[in-house]
Parts: sequence; structure tokens; C-alpha cells
Amino acid sequence: MSSSSITKPSAADDTLRAQIFQRLHPRVYLERFTAEKFRPDGRTFDEWRKVSVNVGSISTADGSALVRMGDTTVVCGVKAEVAEPDLDLPEQGFLVPNLDLPAICSPKFKPGPPTEEAQVLSDRLNEALVTSGVLSLSSLCIHPGKAVWTLYVDSTCINYDGNAFDATLLAMLAALRNTTLPKATYDEETGRTTCSRKNRSPLQLERHFASTSFGVLETSHVLSDPTAFEEPLMDVALTVIVDDHGQLISTNESGAGISQETLLQCISRAKERASQLQRLL
Repeated sequence: MSSSSITKPSAADDTLRAQIFQRLHPRVYLERFTAEKFRPDGRTFDEWRKVSVNVGSISTADGSALVRMGDTTVVCGVKAEVAEPDLDLPEQGFLVPNLDLPAICSPKFKPGPPTEEAQVLSDRLNEALVTSGVLSLSSLCIHPGKAVWTLYVDSTCINYDGNAFDATLLAMLAALRNTTLPKATYDEETGRTTCSRKNRSPLQLERHFASTSFGVLETSHVLSDPTAFEEPLMDVALTVIVDDHGQLISTNESGAGISQETLLQCISRAKERASQLQRLL
């Protein structure tokens, strides 16, 4: 007489099925979580990922910072170089932000020239820094019409899990706060600029602020700090930038559009988030 037994599915089998379903039907997978007021990583809609900031880790840079926002990790280094100012703006230096999204940080990025996403994010970062007035460009003047500082604020994403804009802007601000410039003098007779090796001064930032990004799903579900899985499934992407006094600096919206009520809700949450991030700086 033979006997047979039925093998019950193991936890590993269930996990594998969930991963396959997530890959084949990502939108439905996410909607099943949001229907229960939760997200795939266990967070509630308005919950942020943990953030850490470390500064001064790159000894060869004039200022640096490493930011971790959940599993998204961005490193930023500031390099100062002497340059000639524009003829129309003889007393203003230059602030040049840039973000690199290398293939090593995520399978979604391929080796080669900068991706369109990296270029778009770099343009947005540049606009955010200019709009906010974080640094007076005239403070970078060494000698009017002859020599100014150019600050190259270069960021690289080491690991990408969504919301690269918030993480990168935070890394750039922390790196600028960490930046010191050598005392520089311009000799009109020789036309040369000399920099001290010992005397350095910190940058004088004019304003402190933070950005907060949201994803809106089906107009009613507003998800704070979206992950790489959530981002492409959102109907609307919204970024709100406010300063440390709660003053609105700018908003950036893409997608189907949101109601005035949702926008005000996001601005309110952004103000709370900005005060939290300021404590890390």
C-alpha cells in the first residue's frame, strides 16, 4: 500500500510568486498595497525613508558630502577653480552643479554618455540652486573683471532606489556648507592669481532649504519620497522646495496634474520635512 503526501508551499515559494507578480503586473501589485493604506516597503503614504548625511569624506575636494536616503546613496564633491568672469557680469563667479547616474548604480542605466534623465536632473538642480539664491555669486569674486571662483558641484549616484533629486540636492547643500576656499589675490602687474595654502575661509551661504518629492497615484494616493519601483507607476510627480523659514521657493510638477487641495497638502508636508532635514545639516 502506497501513501502520498502534499507539500505545502514554503515561505520562499510565496516570496518568489510575489516577485514574479510584481515584475509582470507592477501597477496592480502596487495598487493592492495602497488599497490597504501601505506601500511595498512597509511605509505608510506620508512616511519618509531614513536619511543620513556625512561631510568631509573626500580629502581631495574643497568640500564634500555623502547622503543616504533609504537605499539611494549620493556622493558630492566641490572643486574650486579660478576663472575669468563674463564680460557682462565682471563681479560674479560661477556655480556649476552636475549629476552622474552611472550604470553601476542601477540596472536601469547603461554605460556610455550621460542619460537624458541625468541631464534633466542636472538642469533641475541648477535651476533649484539659482532660484533659491543659496549663494551670492558676487561672493566668489577675487578681482572684478579679472578673476573669480568657479565651483564645480559634482555628484555621483552610488546606489539608485528612487528620488535622486532630493538626495542629490541635499548632498550638494551639505557639500557647499562643508566647502572652504583658499585666500586668493590677483596681481595686476603679472595678471596672475595666487592662492594661499594655509588660509581658507568657508562659503557664506545666503539661504538654507530642502526639497521634498511626492508621487500621486490615482489622484487620491500621495506617496512621499517614492522609490525606484514606485516612481514610474505614478500619475503625477511633484517636488516642493521650501526654505528653513517655511517659505515656498518653487514647485515642479509633471504628469496628469493635481488639485489645489493636494498641492497645498504636499506643501504642508514639505515644510515639516524641510525642518527635519535641516537638523541633519
